[in-house]
Amino acid sequence: MMASTLAFAPRLYSIFIFTMKPATEKVESLTERVSRSARTVKTDDIAAEIKRQIGDQSLEAIYRDRVLVQRTRQYELRAPAKSARVEILHTLLGIELKIANRRLLCPDLATARYLSVFARIGCDVIAVPYDITQISRIADELESSWHRTMLLVEHFTVGRSERLRTNVRVRILKDARTAVASLGAGAKVPQFNQNTRQRRK
Repeated sequence: MMASTLAFAPRLYSIFIFTMKPATEKVESLTERVSRSARTVKTDDIAAEIKRQIGDQSLEAIYRDRVLVQRTRQYELRAPAKSARVEILHTLLGIELKIANRRLLCPDLATARYLSVFARIGCDVIAVPYDITQISRIADELESSWHRTMLLVEHFTVGRSERLRTNVRVRILKDARTAVASLGAGAKVPQFNQNTRQRRK
């Protein structure tokens, strides 16, 4: 009796292993799917919280409320949507804005600073204030908004993966780029009031 039980034991063990193997694979596959889904939601949630904290100081809000309300001219920046190195260079020819391998000659440092922020988010065509005295102040606000946004990205992804940090940053920049594009770049040529009063003789 004992001999027959021992002979039957390996078969029971083999049946047990065979029936348990598919279930284990199923659980692992389900875990991977849940992880991917959770990671997507987390990226969206972090991006939404950053936008909420920035509020009216976001790049698109400054562009809408401080730039487009005044007389502007269009500027074809043609910055790549993908992240590119942006630098302001002081050369013998003057101030240049370097976007990846392209160099744009700028009339002054304020204009270069203004354009550099929109170059970082990958804008194609933007509006530039016609009044050059306004550009420096708006450039200050845009740079402040940019740095605060990047600090919040770092803050909300501390201790998390580099991939998540990159995903949040890309999402923030994409939303800003889309918002600026939807707001438009104004007229190609500044609009001037042609109605002038003449003195009576």
